Amino acid sequence: MSTNLAPPQRKKAGEKRDPTATRRALLGAGARLFSEKGYDAVSVEDLARRAGVNKALISYHFGGKRGLYTAVLESGFAEVADRLRVVEEAADARAGLHRFFGVFEDMTRRRSDFPALFLREAVSRGIEPAVVPHLLAIMGTTRRLAERGHREGLFRKVDPLLFHFSLVGALGFFFATEPARRRAAAHVRFEMPTPRAFIHHLEEMTLRGLAPEPSPIAKQQSNKRKGART
Repeated sequence: MSTNLAPPQRKKAGEKRDPTATRRALLGAGARLFSEKGYDAVSVEDLARRAGVNKALISYHFGGKRGLYTAVLESGFAEVADRLRVVEEAADARAGLHRFFGVFEDMTRRRSDFPALFLREAVSRGIEPAVVPHLLAIMGTTRRLAERGHREGLFRKVDPLLFHFSLVGALGFFFATEPARRRAAAHVRFEMPTPRAFIHHLEEMTLRGLAPEPSPIAKQQSNKRKGART
């Protein structure tokens, strides 16, 4: 979840520090370090050094390392949940699915550490309680999208929870493993897919997989046409 926030300039003795800039620098440092190393391997000293601030400010602004970690996670999930509101404003479910992928593509471009941070959290520590309301909001968006698509006759009926995990799981894994693909690219002869290519592929595959099954009459007519051609 790269917050693209540059550390604040170090202040001279006695000079007041902008508290907003300090928080932003600490959130940016936390996002980068926690995603790279995991929570346990990051020290307060590491965070302060990366942010360019005194380590005492971590406790002052966030109550300690755990508080900063929670704030980093909550910030990412809250932004995803908020930005996904555009999905339900789409003209139909197919357009909503396109917007869904667009939100994740944009999020991972601007906050590239977020997928790895989330996977580390899910695998090693479980889900932080503070992010649960945002996670439920995201799941609610995918559930309503699946239900809307079926109601509009654009999608076949699917389990909304499986639909959610299929989309988010594929997106999270692809973007979280981007550093590994970069390293592997130097040792393989084929070209690694770009994020845009993967998004396009996943959207097309999802739409094909969600396509409604033809009615028995339509199947019968299709079989007759195939028989006539042969």
